[in-house]
Amino acid sequence: MAYETIDGQKYEKELLDLARKHTTGRGEGKLSKDEVADLFKSAQDGPGVTDTEKATLAYIRKNFEFTDAAAKDFDAAFGKL
Repeated sequence: MAYETIDGQKYEKELLDLARKHTTGRGEGKLSKDEVADLFKSAQDGPGVTDTEKATLAYIRKNFEFTDAAAKDFDAAFGKL
């Protein structure tokens, strides 16, 4: 598993890359409901969601823009972790 360090904190590179991919290029630059589902599917790729994956998801929530519906889905899914 590859990691990326931002401001001294270690995050999962795959999740960050996925969020970046979904917010660059075509589109409105915000994460959608489907893209939020992709993030959580990626985070749950192993036997459970690791502390690093949780920290990465929290970083994404704080530092990326979401549609209103996607923000609600994200918050609900994150609350279940």
